[in-house]
Order: sequence, then C-alpha cells, then structure tokens
Amino acid sequence: MKNLSSVFLVSALIILLAACQPEQEASSASADKITADLILSNGKIVSVDEAFSIHDTIVVSEGRIVELGDASLLDKYDAATVRDLGGKTLIPGFIDSHTHIRGRPQRYIELSEVSSIAEMQDLIRAKAAELGEGEWITGYGWSEDELAEGRKPLRGDLDIAAPNNPITFTRAGGHSAVVSTSALELANITDETPDPEGGVFERDENGVANGIIRERQGIVGRLVPDSTYDELIASLEINLGDLLAKGITSITDASKRPGEYAMWEELYAKPGVKLPRSAIQFQWFDPEGIADVKARVGDGNEFLKIGPIKVFADGGFTGPAAFTKEPYLNQGDYRGYLNMPEEELVAHINEIHDAGWQMGIHAIGDAAIELVVDTLADALTRNPREDHRTYLNHFSMRPSDETMEKMAEHGIHITQQPNFTYTLEGRYVANLDGWRLEHNNPVRSPMDHGIHVAISSDILPIGPLVGIYAAVTRKGMSGRVFGTDEAITIQEAIQGYTIKGAFLGFEEDLKGSLEPGKLADMIVLSSDILTIDPEEIMDIEIEQTYVGGELVYQN
Repeated sequence: MKNLSSVFLVSALIILLAACQPEQEASSASADKITADLILSNGKIVSVDEAFSIHDTIVVSEGRIVELGDASLLDKYDAATVRDLGGKTLIPGFIDSHTHIRGRPQRYIELSEVSSIAEMQDLIRAKAAELGEGEWITGYGWSEDELAEGRKPLRGDLDIAAPNNPITFTRAGGHSAVVSTSALELANITDETPDPEGGVFERDENGVANGIIRERQGIVGRLVPDSTYDELIASLEINLGDLLAKGITSITDASKRPGEYAMWEELYAKPGVKLPRSAIQFQWFDPEGIADVKARVGDGNEFLKIGPIKVFADGGFTGPAAFTKEPYLNQGDYRGYLNMPEEELVAHINEIHDAGWQMGIHAIGDAAIELVVDTLADALTRNPREDHRTYLNHFSMRPSDETMEKMAEHGIHITQQPNFTYTLEGRYVANLDGWRLEHNNPVRSPMDHGIHVAISSDILPIGPLVGIYAAVTRKGMSGRVFGTDEAITIQEAIQGYTIKGAFLGFEEDLKGSLEPGKLADMIVLSSDILTIDPEEIMDIEIEQTYVGGELVYQN
C-alpha cells in the first residue's frame, strides 16, 4: 500500500506540472512581447499616408505611433490599454489651419444658434437683467440667412429689448456688426457722420443710420470695457476644449496680439489640461512685441507655438467689403475695399517678407487675391526665400488662371474654407452672379494648377465635417449646387483637413497622417467616411478623440 501511495503521489505531481506548463509558456510568450501604451485594433484605420493605406491595428507608445498593420500586431505587442474599434473608422485628427478661438466675458452672448430676431431680443433682455442698465452687451455669430425674419437685425430691434444698454453684435464672419442707438451715441456716430475709410455705415432710404457697420465696427467695439483676465482664461479653456468633441486636434488661431500669448502659455501649463495643439498668428502692428515673444519661446513646443504673421488685405462677403474686380451685383460701381491703401499694403507685405516671416494673408475678393499674389511674386523674385510657405487665407473668389499659375510657380499656398459655400450661400447669391458665383471658394481649380490647398473653418461653422461636405458636394444650405467643376473627392477633403494643414505649419513630419514616429493624434468616427453617401457626411459623429495617444474626448 505504501508503494501504491507513492505511485499515486508521483502521478498527481506529474499531472499538476503538466497542467501548469501551458500557463508558463503563455507567460514566457507575454514576456517576449514589445511593451506599448495603447493598441487600437479591429478597425478601418485610414493612415492618410502617401498611399492612403488602410490598416486594422495601430500601436502607440509615449504619445507616438509605433506601428500599423493587421491584427497580428496583437501578438507582437503588449499594451497597458487595448481597445477594440469594432470595425469603426479611425483617421488622423483634424487640423484647422485657420480659425479663431477666444475667451469670452460675462457680457457676451453666443448668437451662432439664434434662429430669429425675437429670440435674440429675449437673450438681450435676460443679459440686461443680469448685468443691469447701462452695461455693455456684446455677442457674435448672427447671420441674416439663418434668421426667421430673413433680414439683418437693426438698431431698432436691439433698442426694443434693452434701450438703456449699449450693444454691439458682430455678424458671423466678423466683417460687420449691428449696434444699438446707445452704442452709436457713445461713439458719436450720427446720421451725418461720413463713412469711415474702408468701411460703411449702412443707412435706410431716408439716410438714417440703421445700426449696421461694415468692416469698421471697431469704432464702437473699442468703447467696450476690458474683460477681466480670470473670466477670459476660464472661457478660453472651455472653448478650446470643446474643439476636441469636433475631432480637431490642432489649430492655427488667426490673429492675436503678442501680449495675449502669455494667457495661452499659462493655460497650456496647467496640469492635466486637455486641449488641441495650437499655433498663434500675430498681426504685424507690434513687431517689437512679436520679437520679444519669439526670443522668449523660440519655436515653442508640440502643443503651443508661434504661427505665421497675419495680414488683412481686404474685407469679407458678410459686410460685404471683399475687394472685387467687377462691381457687386445690383450695387452700382461698388467693389468693396482693401484694408489699407494699396501702397501701404504692398509695403507691409514686403516688410514682413524681408523680416523672414511666413505669412497667412487674408484675401477674399479676386482683385485682392491678384494684388497680393503679384506683390508676393515680386517680393520673392527680389528676395528669394526657399520654402517660405506663405499662404492666402480664404481665396473665396476664383482669380485668373495666370494668377494661379504664378502662385504655383512661387510656392504660394492656400487655406480654403469650402464651408463658406454652405453657410454663406445667401451672401454670395446676394452679391455675386454668373461664373464668379458658381466658382465661389474654389478648391479643384487651384489644386489642378499645382497649388497646395489645405481646408479650414474660420468658424463658419467650426465643425470640419461641414467643410468636407461642402468641398465634396458643392452644396449651399438650401441644397443648391455651385460649380461642380470645383468639387473634390472625400479622400482629397480629408487630406485637406489633415496632412495639408500640417504642411502649412511645417509639421508634416510630425502630424497630419498616421505613420510610425508621428504624434498619435487621431479620431474615431461613427461611420465610414470613405464609403458613406456624401449627403450623410454631416451626420457623422466623433466618437473618440486622441491627442498624443491619450483619450481626451469620448462621445
């Protein structure tokens, strides 16, 4: 019996060792895997590399992409976080290469969702009650094309809601505003006041100022008391963070003063803050201030840096004040304005070019575009600069083929807003006609001429999917189609909102596509943007947003 017990004991030990052996082998195999931080697998991962290749799995470590490939990468890597994409589409994060993000004060009203003047008046009444009589009320984002009354709000509309509060409401696009009677009086603007240089005080049929100021609304806006630092930085953090829900992982903020850079630095230095990467454009009104910031921050870092210098050549169509070759529709010989006298603009561009800066130049009307391109071509011929990457913001009207050929020859690029075709449809129809109306916000023709064209929002609206939809369908809000020969493919539109935006920031080797060594800035979409019916593009939702491999937004 003793020998039999020994046999049973030995047999049990052998069985126990055999049972443990597979677990040991698995543990050994795990030890052989390469350690990573994040693996996303079982998806349609659109790399936006040169071949526009598509993968199943992506591996991330220390904020950067390590490898892309098929599901076998799960056997090669061991990550702290492994997520199943469930077949969803993943693309690089959107890069908005021309936008405006600000902190807003307590006196501010957001007007972008307002659908009627009556609703606007209700918001004014509530804000006046909150602030008290005599306090300034400001706001941004109204558009007559989206108001039930089908017209612009006028001073009388504002006066009804708050007769004792000065009010200034900037139109979407930023090129005009409506102000109240109280605001006009504080600015000493009467019915007899002549139009300011480069701007218009609109008047009714009796010559009475109706409260609309085109392009020079700062005459009133400068009277608004300064906001407090604390309210602005708190609001700025919220407004920047909201971009992540739209899939935007990088922006170029177009037009700040050098003194504002410190607020952005403080915000980005906060522990645990979740924000998109930002480049800040300065206007050239304070070269010494710009030089001081440049000397202090150098090239900045992957999250915050100085961008190109901003130059305003002309106005916009929301005024309207874009500088055009032919008069506006049914407006006599009115052709809009340059933002400064031509000689001054030419000297301004040359000075910045000679100082060695990249420029992002606001040019909307065809006459403004052709003047700016001629000026840049002359400057580059006189003082060549390799890889300057100066570009035009907007390019809303299609210039001559000769101008586009000159742009390609001299490496002058574009950041275009196809979303304007959608949201500003009413402004184009009211002010343009024929061929120039059909070719508003051209994308295909400059690309065909060899010009590098990125896509951005200028916050009209800020959601990238509206821009992609309009670039592909060429449809306005009414459903009207404009110039289908300017349409591009979904693939090209994605490139415009990713890798081409990175190029304008000299960052195409850092982001804009999902490739080994690049930042893991990426978004998960609710639908396959490459195969969806173009009519459904704006219905796509952003399900997840990653910045540097960190999940910073989840729907």
